[in-house]
Amino acid sequence: MTDPHLDPFRKGAADAASTGREVQDQIDAIENDGGEEEERPKAMQAGARPYPVPPLPQQHLRKPGREADLKLEPMFDAPFYRGSGKLEGFAALITGGDSGIGRAVAVLFAREGCDIAIAYLNEDQDAEATKAAVEREGRRAILLPGDVADPAFATHAVSKTLEAFGRLDVLVHNAAFQEHSDDLTQITDSHFDLTLKTNLYGGFYLARAAVPHMKPGASILMTGSVVGLQGSGGLLDYGMTKGGLHAFARSLSSQLISKGIRVNVVAPGPVWTPLNPADRPDVTEFGAGVPMGRPAQPEEIAPAFVFLASPQMSSYITGEILPVIGGY
Repeated sequence: MTDPHLDPFRKGAADAASTGREVQDQIDAIENDGGEEEERPKAMQAGARPYPVPPLPQQHLRKPGREADLKLEPMFDAPFYRGSGKLEGFAALITGGDSGIGRAVAVLFAREGCDIAIAYLNEDQDAEATKAAVEREGRRAILLPGDVADPAFATHAVSKTLEAFGRLDVLVHNAAFQEHSDDLTQITDSHFDLTLKTNLYGGFYLARAAVPHMKPGASILMTGSVVGLQGSGGLLDYGMTKGGLHAFARSLSSQLISKGIRVNVVAPGPVWTPLNPADRPDVTEFGAGVPMGRPAQPEEIAPAFVFLASPQMSSYITGEILPVIGGY
């Protein structure tokens, strides 16, 4: 038998349930409408110029991936960015400096008064293009082909930078290897080794070689990743290395405070560079899943490196991971 004291609440409950069903019916009607296909949400454009939005041109590059082969050329030259001497008289060594984020960083560093050593694997055409772009900014550039996973190359690259410019003020570890796999058991030993040695060992070897030659006011920067912050089931080994770089930077920053050398990380989200078309076979929707609805262009990431490299702008910042990921 129903308790009469509860009856006043039953009508309210029934009304609420009825209202809930009405709301459900309204949404169901909208989603089940047999009309036109739902339009893609408009990608956010908040920069100095418009940037490409998905769908992007379909292309699958062979590794290591050359920027010169991309149908959609990454935007790296930041024509609206004006230099103001933030790195005047400095010299930087940038790995993976031939293309993508590395190229954009090289150009903006040069625009701020910095000479550039461009370390890269074997993408000679791309590296020559980056060198020319640096020289157009009125700065010197040298090319250093080699494998960052080789500790001897790290020593060589630092030595050649010092020989060319007489100093080393900024080290940028940007070189990376990425190859997706959705199945742990499909990641072979050689695949795993290549990812860890390029991304993680490379950063360690370069820092070890560079630090003895860096003076107070110098800085070490690393390209981390949103994958190192949030994880990714399809990029298991890559995410491991990027998370490792984040931890390495935090730890190294503590060790180098007494030397006056700052260590920081820029952790980008999806960026249109040769890395992804050389990984995923379908890149048409690359970057569509972030809140801004599109991938970044390299010139949108590079100013974060300028900020963290410049002692005028970030002298009180070390051990930080700066996400540039297109929203949360």
